Amino acid sequence: MIRTFDTLFARLFGGAMLAIVLAHIMAFIWFVNYGPGFPPPGPPPPHMSGNPPPRPFDPSRPPPREGTWLMAIRGPLVPFGFQLVTLVVVAWFGAKALSRPSRRISEAAERLSESLDSPPLEVSGPREIRQAALAFNLMQERIRDQVQQRGRMLAAVSHDLRTPLSRLKLRVEQIDDLRLHDQMSQDLNDMIGMLDATLTYLNEQRTSEVVQLFDIQALIESLAENAQDNGNDVQYSGECKPLKTQPMALRSCLNNLIDNALRYAGNANVEIQDSAERLRVIVSDNGPGIALEFHETVFEPFYRLEGSRNRNSGGVGMGMTIAREAARRMGGDLHLSQTPGGGLTVTLDLPRL
Repeated sequence: MIRTFDTLFARLFGGAMLAIVLAHIMAFIWFVNYGPGFPPPGPPPPHMSGNPPPRPFDPSRPPPREGTWLMAIRGPLVPFGFQLVTLVVVAWFGAKALSRPSRRISEAAERLSESLDSPPLEVSGPREIRQAALAFNLMQERIRDQVQQRGRMLAAVSHDLRTPLSRLKLRVEQIDDLRLHDQMSQDLNDMIGMLDATLTYLNEQRTSEVVQLFDIQALIESLAENAQDNGNDVQYSGECKPLKTQPMALRSCLNNLIDNALRYAGNANVEIQDSAERLRVIVSDNGPGIALEFHETVFEPFYRLEGSRNRNSGGVGMGMTIAREAARRMGGDLHLSQTPGGGLTVTLDLPRL
């Protein structure tokens, strides 16, 4: 069934159908008006025996009576009907065969967007399709190599920076000026935190998980109870059925959302909203919130709002970035809104596969 006319299959099949119908209409008009003559109705003359020779076409001949017109129309309809049905079937399967390679490439591109380790595209079909498949597989391999090389380079830089930072921390301890000592220690701790967040972000991007059925409600209850045991104000409500998802990505996303709410508001309320098509996990707080114009900016790496640059918060501006990255790896997304009465509400929207 064609769901939309803006597809390659619909365009190919529609063009073929238009050509077939126009060709049959023109052939039918020509056959009726300029085809061979038709004998008058009634029995043949008695002096004629056997099959009479066909009468040549005479333009001055008066038009046939109604019965002859019915015969004229009925004659070409049967072969034209068989031809039309045959050509429609051929056009249908031909359009499906021509559009199948493009559908395979689009599906492979969608798999690649979800995971760089997705299986390569099968090299089969006509020469042009094989060339496109080879180019696509080469592009996938190059992208995977570049991402891995970037990750190794940044991991090596982050690792090598730890040694001089550790030496600096030892030297800072020898400073007698308490105010200078605290400022330099805080700067060094911020740098180490940024390095750790960078490595975490890169590891999250390189992780490729198998989708499996997972009990999200049990995970949320466990996270909330662990936070309560540590003296944090985390509440949860709602129920949901298990969801096919990536457990590690989901845990990382929810951990960052709850930690972000506790860091800047001191409380977190987790609500589950389940439906047949989607699952939503809403994490809200009653903190200072975020202005509407910054709702997309906070997802940028290492971005921190001016009002949240509190050295006691311990954040480096990567929590929301990691959370959205994990949400999109699961096929969902994160959306920010204002909490009624003040605060920030983050909605994790996941599809039911």
